[in-house]
Amino acid sequence: MEYIAYLHKDSDSDYGVSFPDFPGCVTAGSTLEEARRMAAEALVFHIAGMREDGEAIPDSSTLDELRGDPAMRGAVAFLVAVAEPEKTVRFNVTARESQLAEIDRRAAEARLNRSAFLVRRALGGKPKAAVANAPRRSRRLA
Repeated sequence: MEYIAYLHKDSDSDYGVSFPDFPGCVTAGSTLEEARRMAAEALVFHIAGMREDGEAIPDSSTLDELRGDPAMRGAVAFLVAVAEPEKTVRFNVTARESQLAEIDRRAAEARLNRSAFLVRRALGGKPKAAVANAPRRSRRLA
């Protein structure tokens, strides 16, 4: 699914991003690339929060539908893709106790749980440290 985002920039500010289909979902970046990246992250977290709260996810508006939107004035519209969440599946792994202890030690060093550590390693990525106490989503304004 893709949603329209508005990119705004005043001469004395960072690049701001808002979503007409998700009032209150906003973010910013000091560069265009950072604003684009932050837009995707903010939208994913916002939608995850809506799902968690049992709220309906709106269909994406079209540019024609938003033509008269005053928030679009002076903005550049761009699309932000949001992937549908995949179902998490439990599976069993057999390992020696010493191997499991080493996996757990390394996962703890990377501040990941065992599953996240194993999946990232199996897929060829270096385990990245989790962000402690990271907010699950941006606060939505009513």
